[in-house]
Amino acid sequence: MLKTPKDYAYDKLADSLTIQDYRIAANDLLEVKIFSNDGFKIIDLANTNVFSQYQINYVVERTNQVKLPLIGYTNIGGLTIREAEIYLEQLYDTFYVKPFVTVRVINKRVIVFPGNGGKAQVVTLSNNNTTVIEVLALTGGIAEDGKAYKVKLIRNDGTPKPKVFLMDLSEINGITAGNTVVLANDIVYVEPRYRFAKTLLGEITPILSLLTSTLLLYSLINR
Repeated sequence: MLKTPKDYAYDKLADSLTIQDYRIAANDLLEVKIFSNDGFKIIDLANTNVFSQYQINYVVERTNQVKLPLIGYTNIGGLTIREAEIYLEQLYDTFYVKPFVTVRVINKRVIVFPGNGGKAQVVTLSNNNTTVIEVLALTGGIAEDGKAYKVKLIRNDGTPKPKVFLMDLSEINGITAGNTVVLANDIVYVEPRYRFAKTLLGEITPILSLLTSTLLLYSLINR
């Protein structure tokens, strides 16, 4: 599954991928909070009468647009969290005095295949800038049968062919590649190590068990 031929041309793993911030994508579910007066009312907990807050959860559509109160549809797909906050503060400046906006993606998910078939997990990310190494750690690390030197980050960026980045996490030098920030719907695939003897033993064990039971039964009948 998800194997690549020996001569496959992997995408270049640029250093910029290790320092990039998470960018909002289609199907992201956003928690948006809007406050006035530069967020003054967030910390003014003693005077709850003046506390004013609007909060919505909304899905970013495939067009990268999200529909928000007062401003309607606006395009924020591709923006970092901070860029989206600044952009929305500018839009809400028409309606509020010194608006303060916070944005959080609450449904970011990554699929991880740790290297032992049948153990794939869908990981929900709580941090904005979660790395490949952190995602693997959340699933218990690379499996014993996984090839740490052949870890693939598969990313669908909207083009017909997804980008595939190859990482070698078997040595300390791979820490830079492992610090690549994952995006929503990325796939982290650790290629499993094919163990012929183990596979063969697993296949013939049931047969040997059946033969043993048959011989035992035959022996008891002919006593």
